[in-house]
Amino acid sequence: MAKRSRAVAAVGILERRPNIPRTVVTGSLVACADNSGAQILRIIQVHGISTRLRRVPAACVGDMLSVTVKKGPIDLRKKPTNAVLIRQRKPYRRPDGTWISFEDTAAVLMTPEGDLKGTEIKGPVAREAAERWPRIANAASIIV
Repeated sequence: MAKRSRAVAAVGILERRPNIPRTVVTGSLVACADNSGAQILRIIQVHGISTRLRRVPAACVGDMLSVTVKKGPIDLRKKPTNAVLIRQRKPYRRPDGTWISFEDTAAVLMTPEGDLKGTEIKGPVAREAAERWPRIANAASIIV
């Protein structure tokens, strides 16, 4: 009898996600859309993405990232923090047939436990990110 993989048996690992193009690559600069004080973030890693050798990992809306703050207060800079991507410029198609894109690519800073570092989110939040992260949905003023 074949043994089941732990990854398949783990709760929450397998989830149906819409086919969103992964266009925000490692090394990209994105805007910070919360009031934590950070303004520009650089992506250094995408959590949960394992790619082929020499392929650059990329993220899409709703992905957890490791970022560094490039422009902002000195206490946030030069150390890796977690963030979640809430908007992307590249258009993507939803299962109902609508196409959506945003004016900018933005993320919000998070703690390792999943809490927001800021108290409010500036601008709209993609519905895919709000469904995956309930605390982002609570802080968002507009969900598109």
